[in-house]
Amino acid sequence: MPTGSVTSLIFGALMIHGLAPGPLFIKNSPDIFWGLLGSMAIGNAMLLILNLPLIGLWIRVLQVPYYFLFPLIILFSIIGAYTAAGNTGDVVIVIIFGVVGYLMKKFAYEPAPMVLGLVIGPLLETAIRRSLIMSKGHVAIFFQRPIAAFFMGAALLMLLSPLLTRRRIGHEIIEKLEEQ
Repeated sequence: MPTGSVTSLIFGALMIHGLAPGPLFIKNSPDIFWGLLGSMAIGNAMLLILNLPLIGLWIRVLQVPYYFLFPLIILFSIIGAYTAAGNTGDVVIVIIFGVVGYLMKKFAYEPAPMVLGLVIGPLLETAIRRSLIMSKGHVAIFFQRPIAAFFMGAALLMLLSPLLTRRRIGHEIIEKLEEQ
């Protein structure tokens, strides 16, 4: 079970590529496991070698005002998107996702659940479709087994809990106002 959003994203990426994360991952895909572990070790060593001598430069970069740094970041992102494949459609996608990311940050949305939904969503949709085909379209298949019924109930409770807490908090506020 993934313990956080980053682990969930890694699990989702592995599942998209047809790899089963879990205890048998090392046994079933040792080349990918050791390649991943080796790349992390090499990356950390490169970071250490590059960052120690360049720490003064990074401090100066942090002192550059944001209003000057922001357009440069956008410019380099657009140049990178275009040069990767020479396609202007990639630039449009970068701009759209940049605007979506800005709005998510402005309205305090967490990006990890959205990315996780985009990664695992198609797999979940395929599994639901397969289950409904097996049951000839009956939704009761999701409630027939005790474990499945428990998880469906827990998911329903989690979906409804914000509504219930807001309503309870609203009643508490109204009662305090009436007391005054």
